Amino acid sequence: MLRNEKQKGFTLIELMIVVAIIGILAAIAIPQFSAYRAKAFNSAAQTDLRNAMTAEEAYFASNQEYGVAASIGAGTSSGVTMSLSPTTSDYSGTTRHSSGNVTYAVTGSVGVISTTP
Repeated sequence: MLRNEKQKGFTLIELMIVVAIIGILAAIAIPQFSAYRAKAFNSAAQTDLRNAMTAEEAYFASNQEYGVAASIGAGTSSGVTMSLSPTTSDYSGTTRHSSGNVTYAVTGSVGVISTTP
């Protein structure tokens, strides 16, 4: 059926095609967005652990022993839980973000961070 010159607008088929294209794009974008959010949360936990390691080493340089994280000024980002266990000659610690999917751990003053999903 041909349109008259005065008729304006979209046909139902054209609208359905546009809705289908938007649906396909959303199906691709939403999982990618979730993966980027998880990476950001994991990075916050890893950064907090690195900062705690730096604070531990700075405390050790001044006092010849490792200190408790709260007393050496090692804070955490929102949503990150940290556990540090210092002794006079060594320390170990873990961090994890409540919305992340990786636990970061360090043992000793070697400075190697390991990951556990």
